[in-house]
Amino acid sequence: MKRIGTVVRTSQGLAVLRADATENSTDDGAVEDERSHRIGTTALDDSLAEVGRVVDVFGPVDQPYLAVTPNDDVHLPSLVGSTLYAR
Repeated sequence: MKRIGTVVRTSQGLAVLRADATENSTDDGAVEDERSHRIGTTALDDSLAEVGRVVDVFGPVDQPYLAVTPNDDVHLPSLVGSTLYAR
């Protein structure tokens, strides 16, 4: 499980996350896996319950924002301040 970011606000029925900073490469030249910042990634809360899916990635490349569309059973305002994860 990988931390993808923290929900900073809600807008137009979406949870907006500030993604965790990622490095594009490591000291030995290997490229770090950035799949958690891709559209279609499943977002989970800290209890491993599925919250929704990433539908947009925007903003600065080094620390983008992610828009997550919530599942029907998720109360969107309760996500603000929560950390979300990806498998």
